[in-house]
Amino acid sequence: MRRRRRQKLPTTPLVLEVEKLSHEGRGIAHHEGKVVFVTEALPGETVEALLTSRRDSFDEASLSAVLKASPDRIDPACEYASICGGCSLQHFDPVAQLAFKESTLFERLNHAVPQAGFDRLPPLTGPVLAYRRKARLAVRYVHKKEQVLVGFREKNSSFITNMNSCQVLDPRIADLLPALSALIAGLESYREIPQIEVAAGDPDSQECSAAFIFRHLKPLAEEDLAKLLSFAREKAIALYLQPGGMDSVHKVYPDEGKDRLYYSLPEFDLTLAFHPTDFTQVNAEINKHMIARAIRLLDLADSDVVLDLFCGLGNFTLPLARYCRQVTGVEGSQEMVSRAQENAIANDIKTAEFYSADLTQPMAGQAWCKSTINKVLLDPPRSGALEVLPEIINIRPERIVYVSCNPATLARDAEYLVENGYELVSAGVMDMFPQTAHVEAMALFVDAKK
Repeated sequence: MRRRRRQKLPTTPLVLEVEKLSHEGRGIAHHEGKVVFVTEALPGETVEALLTSRRDSFDEASLSAVLKASPDRIDPACEYASICGGCSLQHFDPVAQLAFKESTLFERLNHAVPQAGFDRLPPLTGPVLAYRRKARLAVRYVHKKEQVLVGFREKNSSFITNMNSCQVLDPRIADLLPALSALIAGLESYREIPQIEVAAGDPDSQECSAAFIFRHLKPLAEEDLAKLLSFAREKAIALYLQPGGMDSVHKVYPDEGKDRLYYSLPEFDLTLAFHPTDFTQVNAEINKHMIARAIRLLDLADSDVVLDLFCGLGNFTLPLARYCRQVTGVEGSQEMVSRAQENAIANDIKTAEFYSADLTQPMAGQAWCKSTINKVLLDPPRSGALEVLPEIINIRPERIVYVSCNPATLARDAEYLVENGYELVSAGVMDMFPQTAHVEAMALFVDAKK
């Protein structure tokens, strides 16, 4: 079988007029009747761009020069923004970023439910830099540079960005990038550490409020372990090791106390504990605003019985419990359910209960699927909640608040709910991931028959 010959790309830049942005934040232009996606280009700009790939229906190109700039173009805060894959929109004014994210959401919703006429909620905003509390950093020794690189991968590449700082990471993580590189370079196992997973809680919650999980492919020598422990003590970080799969993650410093970080929700008088590998929202400020908005949209009363699906460690469930008679959280992971129960006990919440269940399977007959439920909150993964929606419709709650990390599946699920007698009342974006094209959203549906 003959291999398909790699197509030779032109070396002369194309001059392109950028018309709009794609949903992933790339400029859209046309050349000889064909769509060209241009990284880092903005609507209204005239740019020079080099083709990076050719496909049957579209081409892809990288920006080489801006001939006429958009008024929304700014100088990136980070010197690595054009290379690093951790961000895609640092060249785009944050206000314009929000407008773009709103247009992405509303375009999809208007297409899915054109008759809805819903209210547009004001965007939830917070810090646009130094906000990210969770990340997976790649690690690699590069022989040509004689250097250990620690950071995000380059755009559309397996290479690691040679970076000494990061403007979006929490400073407790970002400030240690150079020191991490030097630390690993001094280890005997410097070639055997492929990644570091990082997580941070509230900075004033404990002495070691950030955790670093070192993945290592071979057992560490005693001298290497001593160096890692010394680093953790000096930098006041919690040190975890991962010699195998996720179930092998274990804490080695500090050796006292539970394997927990903490974040607070002062408005609800709550402090939540989590393991560094648990799913938590990366943007603590937006998370607080998001919970408050969900509670307002549900319009809770003392008599309400609420179902919180995909509840995780109780991020929504426990605040909801402050305002209603009973709330039930359901999550696929038994480990996360245990964490939610732990948080309920620690916060003296007696009106919340938690269950582990596969939410792609029928809910009828489950102990937690009660006829008294009158309000529902959904916070599904990117794939959406389509499997569970028929079961929710059978319960027929008065209100459904849907928290989404994917406008495409939110729009699809909105169409299903509207077709089954619900009205899309309002929707809006939440800027959980500034400097990226990621769109987080919240929508309210009410039973049109009640």
